[in-house]
Amino acid sequence: MTRVTAGTNVVAVHLHDHWFRIRPAGKERGKGAEPCLANEGKGTGREGVTLSRSKGLTAVLALFAVGALLLAACGGGSKSSGGGSSQSLTSRGPITFVSGKDNNNVVRPTIDKWNAAHPNEKVTFKEQSDQADQQHDDLVQHFQAKDANYDVASVDVIWTAEFAAKGWLQPLTGSLQVDTSAFLPATVKTGTYNNTLYALPYASDGGLLYYRKDLVPNPPKTWDEMMSDCAIAKKNHMDCYAGQFSKYEGLTVNAAEAINTNGGTIVGPDGRTPTVDSSQSAQGLSRLADAYKNGNIPKQAITYTEEPSRQSFESGKLLFLRNWPYVFSLASTDGSSKVKGKFGIAPLPGVSGPGASSLGGHDAAISVYSAHKATAFDFIKFYTSEATGRYFALQGSLAPVLSSLYDDPALVKKLPYLPTLKTSIQNAVPRPVTPFYPAVTRAVEDNAYAAIKGDKSVTQALTDMQNAIKAAES
Repeated sequence: MTRVTAGTNVVAVHLHDHWFRIRPAGKERGKGAEPCLANEGKGTGREGVTLSRSKGLTAVLALFAVGALLLAACGGGSKSSGGGSSQSLTSRGPITFVSGKDNNNVVRPTIDKWNAAHPNEKVTFKEQSDQADQQHDDLVQHFQAKDANYDVASVDVIWTAEFAAKGWLQPLTGSLQVDTSAFLPATVKTGTYNNTLYALPYASDGGLLYYRKDLVPNPPKTWDEMMSDCAIAKKNHMDCYAGQFSKYEGLTVNAAEAINTNGGTIVGPDGRTPTVDSSQSAQGLSRLADAYKNGNIPKQAITYTEEPSRQSFESGKLLFLRNWPYVFSLASTDGSSKVKGKFGIAPLPGVSGPGASSLGGHDAAISVYSAHKATAFDFIKFYTSEATGRYFALQGSLAPVLSSLYDDPALVKKLPYLPTLKTSIQNAVPRPVTPFYPAVTRAVEDNAYAAIKGDKSVTQALTDMQNAIKAAES
């Protein structure tokens, strides 16, 4: 009997009591590359498709039946599987840039500017949804398929370690090395994994405290001061403070800020060892749980993501809001905003001064499977340039990644929150840098949510969080 079985990157044929393994060219096992067709020897222990045959001619025909598989495996790659070669480092041509929904209308005009100057290396924009989880899953699907059509990707800062660890991102070393001295150091760290740069930051993000300056002339510098100011909210029949406390990534951001501000951490420097079950973490998470229990954080805030919390503040129902820089332009220009000219921006309040913001933002990364890496490299340098960063800040309220833009008088005049944002980013702490980020953030979300709602004690929530992270990384 002749039997054929297919597995990941391998096709095996059983003929005359011998297994022949077909492995695509370039696949490696151990230290050396294997031959494309290898005799595995005798054995019948594999499951497969059985083809009836008689000895002789039928057996030969059976081998012809898998000839196409042999040619596909041994005869070189197509665009969908190529791109990982050293030749692609110097190759130029059209590329595709993959990014989330262009809500602020800055991506298309930027690409149009590039295409006008590079008619033979045009960039096509592949627009994803506006949901971060969907963006992540789309990139994973195409990277796993080794899709060379995803040349450059916009990578959320929390995905870099995961994607780099899986070998999907092109290291920016050797001929692709970049001078990062003009970037804010914290933003460069977001594109770095195991001391290797894999992505260039093009937009940063730091948490800011929006407050009603018509009611609170001097913004609180500490958490305790802000809680004291909640009396002003009560007097004016308003809610006091809200962030993003729904069970999603935004809750990881808010919980991490509370934990980091009080000196706690979630994982160790190795990105694997859980460290969240500590007295410092308990102090930080307790601040949120206590405020929710006593009403300083309103009950409906447990459902808030970025937009509902922004809308609550803009409608005049909220005294203090923790959110991202994008709120500034909307609260200042929306026709429905009731706080135009009435709000200010300050660093997040901490224990005795500015708190630790979670560092947000996006980086531009080259896929290891891109066939035109030289073009991709030039494009990410263009996309992270000073001119592009200035445009992103003015048009889309995207936080710059270059230090010089925060000190530009013309830019500060139009975006007066920049000095405050620079303070936020300088005090920012990255969310857990780990190749197991999806599992880690789920552990944080589930248990922080339970602690804030009062379904678990803070102590139990942190113990469960620690155990869930440990299980995810074991």
